[in-house]
Amino acid sequence: MIPQSFKDIISNVEYAGLLNTLSLILFIIVFVGITLFVFNRPKKYYEEEENAPLNDDLDMDDDDNKTSH
Repeated sequence: MIPQSFKDIISNVEYAGLLNTLSLILFIIVFVGITLFVFNRPKKYYEEEENAPLNDDLDMDDDDNKTSH
């Protein structure tokens, strides 16, 4: 029998339930870690980044004006 999916492969392992539980716990830890990392960043970091695409356009317009004179 050729396994058709990852689930078929894992279900034949002796500790399949343990592996599923450990992967769920690992996912939750990583998700909570990333969420805490994002929310603990200083607000100033996001204020600088929120206008970054607009600042790039303004810089390009300034460069165009300098070369056209």
